Amino acid sequence: MIQFIVRRILVAIPVLLGILFITFALARLLPGDPCRAALGERATAQVCDAFTKRNGLDRPIPVQFGIYLRDVLRGDLGDSFRQGRPATEILIERLPTTIELAFYAMLFAIIVGVPLGIISAYWRNSPVDVGTMVLANIGVSTPVFVLGLMLEYLFAIILKDTFLWLPPSGRLSAGVDLPHLAETWNLTDLSVQSAAVLDFVSRLYTVNAVITSNWVALRDVWSHMILPALAVGTIPLAIVARMTRSSILDVLGLDYIRTARAKGLRMNKVVFKHALRNALLPVVTVIGLSLGGLLSGAVLTETVFNLPGVGRTMFEAITARDYTVVQAFTLVIAFIYVAVNLFVDLLYAFLDPRIRLG
Repeated sequence: MIQFIVRRILVAIPVLLGILFITFALARLLPGDPCRAALGERATAQVCDAFTKRNGLDRPIPVQFGIYLRDVLRGDLGDSFRQGRPATEILIERLPTTIELAFYAMLFAIIVGVPLGIISAYWRNSPVDVGTMVLANIGVSTPVFVLGLMLEYLFAIILKDTFLWLPPSGRLSAGVDLPHLAETWNLTDLSVQSAAVLDFVSRLYTVNAVITSNWVALRDVWSHMILPALAVGTIPLAIVARMTRSSILDVLGLDYIRTARAKGLRMNKVVFKHALRNALLPVVTVIGLSLGGLLSGAVLTETVFNLPGVGRTMFEAITARDYTVVQAFTLVIAFIYVAVNLFVDLLYAFLDPRIRLG
């Protein structure tokens, strides 16, 4: 197992370097001047010359990439051209929002999608199966921004004066506060790394509320995450449901399933005890890919629900030619994809003992 993990990490290093270099090069080859995008009307010729020289943009791209790679290995992701502060700070501010959104969206997709797929496979070709797959197809084909606006209109306007009302935007309601964990625990004289980690955890509002036993804030965090999680989790839900149905139907046609049925086992026991575990391998793969996609940022969802996450930050950085922020977020997203895929590979051995990772 350890050898497998080490081997996968070593294989992932060239992948990360390749992704980083391609993003690095494309960001600089695209038309547009980062100085004028960052400074706007203040971008005179002299100011832009100084800006370009100060940020090393006058050097050849391979030289710039070498300098950037050296800084990354030292733990320095650079400073934002537009905001004039470290890209690491922006990551710490924006990534927790996307992590929470992705977690709740995938939780919704798994809890609803897997049972729907099982039900469709169990009663295949029945009205229940047809209705479930129709809903799944509608979920896949409905744009996220349309579904998000419909959910906001329904739960924030039509149901405004009922107990079903849900906040349409933001992460916390006015008057609800989640203090920094360092303030809660009266921690001082922290190292830079420890302060950054604590700041990141503090911005994970769900974790912060649980650690500090602030149940009022936790309930408020949940209420703010329901609508965006439903909007962005609908497409993964539909994909998971369809994949679960297809996988179970494939497994139900195997010899050992027919043997179990011939021995007199009831169909529900055959499905849940014998077929489901073997059918989960492709489902786990789809869940892993969907989770990686959600963590890379949902631009439309974060825009509709006014969530300051990775998607909006990446969009703003790209339009402003803020190379450093684009590179920093791309590196983190690529690392997340690699980590999720590694975790999925490890789950294969748990779900199917015939798979050996040695």
